[in-house]
Amino acid sequence: MSVSLNTGGEPSGEAQGHALGRTQARSSSADNSPETQEPLSDVLRAKQRGASVKPSVEQLTSLTYDHGLLPADLGELIDLVTIPNFLDQASLAAIIKNLYPATSVSGDLIIKVIGCLGHGKLKPSLTIQAALLKWLIMIQHVAEDRTCFLQAYPVLFNLLDTAALRTYACHLLALITRRRHVRPHRIQTLQTGSDPSLTGLLRVYKDYYPEIIVGDAIRGKASAFNHPDSQWRERLDEIRRTHAQRRASRSEMPLDAFRVARHRLKGASNWPVPEVHTSHATEDSITLEEIESVDSFVKNLEKIELPNQLIAILGDPLLQKLLLLRPEAEGHLRACNWLESYTQDLMAGDSDIRLVDILLTLKSYVIATKGRELVLEILTYTPLAAFPELLTNIFQLLEQKTLDGTSHSQIQILDFFASLLRRWIVHWASSDTKLSQASESAAGLVAHVNTLCLTLIQTSPDMSTYGKVLDFYYQTSSLASDAHLLAHGQATAVPPATLIYNMFFAASPLTVSRVCAVVAEYKVGFQVAIDVADINYTPKHIPEFNGFLMDICNCLWRQRALSDEDPNAKGCMIPRSLVKDLSSYVTNLSMGGSLASLLSLSYSPVFSLFAISSLRELEEQVEEHEGLDIKHAGPVTKATLRTLGDRGGINASWDEYRRGVLNYLNKHGMDGVEHLLSITIGTLRRG
Repeated sequence: MSVSLNTGGEPSGEAQGHALGRTQARSSSADNSPETQEPLSDVLRAKQRGASVKPSVEQLTSLTYDHGLLPADLGELIDLVTIPNFLDQASLAAIIKNLYPATSVSGDLIIKVIGCLGHGKLKPSLTIQAALLKWLIMIQHVAEDRTCFLQAYPVLFNLLDTAALRTYACHLLALITRRRHVRPHRIQTLQTGSDPSLTGLLRVYKDYYPEIIVGDAIRGKASAFNHPDSQWRERLDEIRRTHAQRRASRSEMPLDAFRVARHRLKGASNWPVPEVHTSHATEDSITLEEIESVDSFVKNLEKIELPNQLIAILGDPLLQKLLLLRPEAEGHLRACNWLESYTQDLMAGDSDIRLVDILLTLKSYVIATKGRELVLEILTYTPLAAFPELLTNIFQLLEQKTLDGTSHSQIQILDFFASLLRRWIVHWASSDTKLSQASESAAGLVAHVNTLCLTLIQTSPDMSTYGKVLDFYYQTSSLASDAHLLAHGQATAVPPATLIYNMFFAASPLTVSRVCAVVAEYKVGFQVAIDVADINYTPKHIPEFNGFLMDICNCLWRQRALSDEDPNAKGCMIPRSLVKDLSSYVTNLSMGGSLASLLSLSYSPVFSLFAISSLRELEEQVEEHEGLDIKHAGPVTKATLRTLGDRGGINASWDEYRRGVLNYLNKHGMDGVEHLLSITIGTLRRG
């Protein structure tokens, strides 16, 4: 792309690619060959031009606004605005305003701009210089090498004598000031004026030496150093993001990991996270504010003093690096406490900070520190709302970013949903008014997590996973058992039958007991809702629930395992053909028991050891007082107990024996079995 700035009439050329092409000043030669092109500094006087230059400038600025500038093009335009020429001041100002770099700005260009500042016959006008200073402020965060600003610090400081440049000069100095720049003669210079910009810069100096610069020196009105043009910054970010995407690079430019972050450029006076400041430093101490490079950081890693407020870790890449390499448990705990307090204030309406500000801050923190748990904890405060909207706008996006095919990530998401549901239930239970969509949202959440839990028990079938899943469903059981919640609306969603059966047949007595406890909680809740709360309560899940309730009782107590003949029984969802084959196999073993009894308390591979241990304990008690001629060899059945009593062994009925097993399980922390059976089996409940 080329744009003519000479007497050649209408501008020629059109945009090609993503950035402005080489901008050349052309002579009126008809062939437009490279040999006839003139340098930009030779732009003609206005009276010598055959046409106005204004349309060409407008086209140029439009292209730079749309596509940004590559380094070579940016360099030519910097020459155009810094070297004396005959372009009018309005055109120069328009060009400066649209100098959007698509990539990093080289140190040479920055030095060139700084070099044109000040008084002199060949210097640009003070108005143009002020515009260039403003431009330096807006691009300093994308400088390729920021040390060029530090090297030019004395030059920039001397600009404070010029009133027309003072505001922007103070702003730029505030951004680049380091401890070594704070010197007595500069402090004295800043104290001699009453300009708000000087006072603002002096306050920056005070961050480094609060014991020297006292309150009286900064009592006057001070500049806040907000970003000069937030819309310009947004456009620059968009141009750079588009350019980076086209280069198949990262979608966002990274923060400098080896300089403390100063958020004054953000333009937000209510920036939520404090900046890094280290007070009470001495000449011999090393602070984060003094680190300028990776070499300096590595060299002083063990000597760097921590800043005043460690919550600054959320917004400062350098502090994040420090605490990753020198872990401070207290620092991370303080950050978590600050976030929790902030979130509570936000929900209570006591904070004027925008939620988007803290979320953007957390985004950068998570990228730098992999703080997934922190974000998940914050999202547990998601308020009750229509579940389809929450699923689309939050939960599905969260799962896409978190789930990576491992059981660890799945458990993290499950823990998140369990905590979220807990907060919802607390909010729901404490509300005196009926919450719209509350029951639908809770039921939708449980139904959504059902799929996750089914996946988990297949990908990681161990006790730890089963424990996490059962923790969640014990939480959901309150939706069915709390009369106050039921008065607000029915939100019941029972665990899937497949999940219950899988965990019931797990090789862990504690897991089986907890499965029974969860099922018992649901049964108690249903009964409370129907009988006590006087609620017209007909959950659609009752038939499914009664199915696995009956199957569990058939296995453990009624010695009808895998049977589907009773009302509601589903035979544990095992195909009848397989049950028939298993029955034939057990019969051929001639072990004295049928398939229907092999999952009872006596024969169950999970509870058989506890059952015989219970009987041994009882036999020892009887033997101590009365003596026994014989002990049971096990496993215990109704028939063997009767025979045992006749032969001088322990004299106990079948029901007494089974009650003893249940009591034995209770003493060993597995009371879920007894709880479920006692509220389901009529004879056991009456006994």
